[in-house]
Amino acid sequence: MEFVIITGLSGAGKTSALHAMEDIGFYCVDNIPPLLLDTFYVLCDNSADKRMKKVAVVADMRSGNMFSELADIISKSKLSGKRFKMLFLDTKADTLLIRYKETRRKHPLASELAGGSIEKAVELELELMKPVKAISDYVINTSYMTPKQLKERVTTMFSQGSQSGMLVTCMSFGFKYGIPLEADLIFDVRCLPNPFYIKELKHKTGLDEDVRKYILDFDVTQQFIEKLLDYLDFTVPLYKEEGKSELVIGIGCTGGKHRSVTLARLLNSHFIEHNQQSAIHHRDIWKA
Repeated sequence: MEFVIITGLSGAGKTSALHAMEDIGFYCVDNIPPLLLDTFYVLCDNSADKRMKKVAVVADMRSGNMFSELADIISKSKLSGKRFKMLFLDTKADTLLIRYKETRRKHPLASELAGGSIEKAVELELELMKPVKAISDYVINTSYMTPKQLKERVTTMFSQGSQSGMLVTCMSFGFKYGIPLEADLIFDVRCLPNPFYIKELKHKTGLDEDVRKYILDFDVTQQFIEKLLDYLDFTVPLYKEEGKSELVIGIGCTGGKHRSVTLARLLNSHFIEHNQQSAIHHRDIWKA
């Protein structure tokens, strides 16, 4: 059975993530009280219905005071041998404030604070969520993501099954849009030749063969790749031995369109060729 618990900050995209899970065949339940998680898990595990063998549930601050027990419930469930994964959706505080002000939604903690301040509610939730984030198997920071990008990331992450060992996610990004906060390793490829300054390549991306060929044809690029792969081939198995569920490798160039995309694609292919479960995500490739 695959059982995924989705949690995280209010406004971080849990609804979009749940829709993505439903689209790939998961039976989905929104806003389940933490105290019912164990009971629901057992019901699904014992069910003869095949639909109940791929389940995703959302548990978050809408449960009120009951949510404070989630971290303890999760820890006890894992100790008792229950097999599930936990996805935490994170976002920068200032991004959350912008989202709430744009949608004019009420934060679930606002009613507990004098004056119903959204700013104070966000700060409080960030603090309360720390223990839950610390025990999560996967963390996705949605600060720079569109709902479509989040759905694509979640789909890639769970379409092959969440119980199949460590997933390596190769993420291209542009430094000018900010560092991906969920990345475990970050490599700066701005030192490599830049197609941006070639008229015929400027408006293309690392998905185009002529851009890829331009970057990879340089000796310095091949030397960089050789040293990078040597490092990753040594360290990735160590992360796997530590029991990590996902290793996010960020590959950054200036705008996230040419060099980072090319190198992320190369890494993804390398891992797949070596029987390592791998996914790819181009965070900034279509940004202006």
